[in-house]
Amino acid sequence: MSGAEPIRVLVVEDDPVAADAHELYVGRVPGFAVVGVAHTRAEAVRLLDRRAVDLILLDLYLPDGHGLQLLRAMRAGGHQADVVAVTSARDLALVREGVSLGVVQYVLKPFTFATLRERLVRYAEFRGAAGEASGQDEVDRALGALRAPEPAALPKGLSAPTLTAVTGALRASDAGLTAAELAVEVGISRITARRYLEHLVTAHRAERSPRYGQVGRPELQYRWLPARH
Repeated sequence: MSGAEPIRVLVVEDDPVAADAHELYVGRVPGFAVVGVAHTRAEAVRLLDRRAVDLILLDLYLPDGHGLQLLRAMRAGGHQADVVAVTSARDLALVREGVSLGVVQYVLKPFTFATLRERLVRYAEFRGAAGEASGQDEVDRALGALRAPEPAALPKGLSAPTLTAVTGALRASDAGLTAAELAVEVGISRITARRYLEHLVTAHRAERSPRYGQVGRPELQYRWLPARH
């Protein structure tokens, strides 16, 4: 996209830490520029009325209304920005409704920078398609740019099945787990357990705190951060 105007992005995310991370991630992808950050539906509406926006990174769970309510209001008001839903929502009926309102991509939390970068690069390719298609193949290629043929990449050394097991064990523990406890629960080494737990902390899906009670250095305890509905 050298020489072209950057794709203007509005980040809509109620969690300030996650919003900062999303803004940082977008800023690291060439050809994209964040033009605003909103933490509520009302703030997003105000920003849309004041600034030109091409793409919205939209959290579906906002403190003053669902993200799809914002999207319906946008369309009714004539705002045509495309939307990438950045959410923990896995309801496929919700996904279908979002697509009908202009959601072009879904990025499920937790995710890495590599995941979002890949989605943004594919969106830029789709957006950059212009002119008249020579035939069905060219139309299919343009639409295919939005599809991810491979599962999103995890940091080197981490696997999706193990991450699923770690996530399930952590979510099932109300009090939280240490790396040693998780290692026993999942059947992996303590060092490996710590790597997965730290990945979840980086992705803002878990938090860590010291656990005191025994002589010596306190252990770190990890607790799942549930999605807000």
